[in-house]
Amino acid sequence: MSTFDDAAAATAPTSAAPPAEQGADGSALTVVVLAAGGGTRMRSKTPKVLHRIGGRSMVGHVLAAVAALQPARVVTVIGHQRELVGPHVEETMPGVVLAVQEEQLGTGHAVRIALEALPEPPSTGTVLVAYGDTPLLEAATLSAFTEAHRAAGAAVSILSGVVASPFGYGRVVRNAEGHVEAIVEEKDADDAQRAITEINSGILAFDAAFLAEVVGRFANDNANGEYYLTDAVKLARADGLLVTAHPVDDALQTEGANDRAQLAVLGREMNRRIVERWMRAGVTVMDPATTWIDADVTLAPDVTVLPGTQLLGTTTVAEDAVVGPDTTLEDCEIGAGARVVRTYGQLATIGAGATVGPFSYLRPGTELGADGKIGAFVETKNARIGEGAKVPHLSYVGDAEIGEGTNIGAGTIFANYDGVNKHRTTVGAHARTGSNNTFIAPVTIGDGAGTAGGTVVRRDVPPGALAVSSSPQRNLEGWAISRRAGTAQAAAAEAARDAAARDAE
Repeated sequence: MSTFDDAAAATAPTSAAPPAEQGADGSALTVVVLAAGGGTRMRSKTPKVLHRIGGRSMVGHVLAAVAALQPARVVTVIGHQRELVGPHVEETMPGVVLAVQEEQLGTGHAVRIALEALPEPPSTGTVLVAYGDTPLLEAATLSAFTEAHRAAGAAVSILSGVVASPFGYGRVVRNAEGHVEAIVEEKDADDAQRAITEINSGILAFDAAFLAEVVGRFANDNANGEYYLTDAVKLARADGLLVTAHPVDDALQTEGANDRAQLAVLGREMNRRIVERWMRAGVTVMDPATTWIDADVTLAPDVTVLPGTQLLGTTTVAEDAVVGPDTTLEDCEIGAGARVVRTYGQLATIGAGATVGPFSYLRPGTELGADGKIGAFVETKNARIGEGAKVPHLSYVGDAEIGEGTNIGAGTIFANYDGVNKHRTTVGAHARTGSNNTFIAPVTIGDGAGTAGGTVVRRDVPPGALAVSSSPQRNLEGWAISRRAGTAQAAAAEAARDAAARDAE
């Protein structure tokens, strides 16, 4: 029931897994994904099949479903904006064969182009034809369909759907034995045929030998001057061959998107299914209606997702972590028991037991160690923050490394850019920096060191020293050992002093 333009054709992927071998019984599977259509109703510079929902392009979802079947061959038919569609398909499914449909002459023509693109067109086994704009299509459905086709020994099999309102779709007409006699389009159907609720999805399976022979017999004597793949049903019946139809319980899997309104409907439905699947797998989703989870996200049991949360890309969340409310994470890794509140994060890693937010902005390259903290109104970028270290409030930490147990005072700026180049700041372990500091990179603050409130740090601060810049900066040697005796800061300073002394011997 794809709404993919019939004048367009596309073909798809092979799996990331190794291709299946040709079986002795001729059971090898070839898949053709039709993705050549223009999709003019999208009114977009982006090709229709590359519009994204659930974190993937529409054709990407189809390729993922196909890949799970481990087909022996996959061909994707491209045409409109092939310079965009082709590379995307190849990146999504390495090893896929691309077939170019120069003119959009119908689905029958597209499949012929696909077979001709193969070094060795299949002469045995099954050929499955799918569409690149049916993102809800599932691998289990395709697997069951191809198995039923093989078991029936049919020349052609139709993945059909039974719907309450079949208007606009081709009807599957069966004979008294229940075998398919024809597919009749809405405009050609009589009253009795219009009453049929079993419809053609457009997804077809063929005996490979029959398809190889029949593609040369398609005619284009129709109003559009196109070659229709569905003519194979009529030709098979004329040859006395068996045609079967296999209704899918979930007809939405075969729905396509021709415009952005339809794309949004499918996107909402896909998200509903993804969220429900995770809840049934042991994830608590407080408000499914305001929670969005992409197809490639991974969640552990006992994760809690609070309202207004978006988990995007390849984000992973470990057990007992709590994310939200009002949080967006893209391609992030969240450790066990971590807590992320009202935060936007991208390409960031949060350690086990760490806390983030509220109102934090984690830019790519942020790594927060176990039990660490990034607090309110803190922005981080390309920053490694050690185990138990804290950046609690109102700070920017860019191009930095902060050692374990260190506390960064409120209002601190890591000034990493000199107008031409970026530079890095290193803060050692168990350091204590004051409020409203500015670290002018490149600069190093040693283990157990401190900085006074309002300090602008332009020179390295030795381990255990206190940097003060209200007047020319002074480093108070031994300050941590004399004034913070018995603390982890003093211990770190003593260890560094002793190490230096040994090195000087």
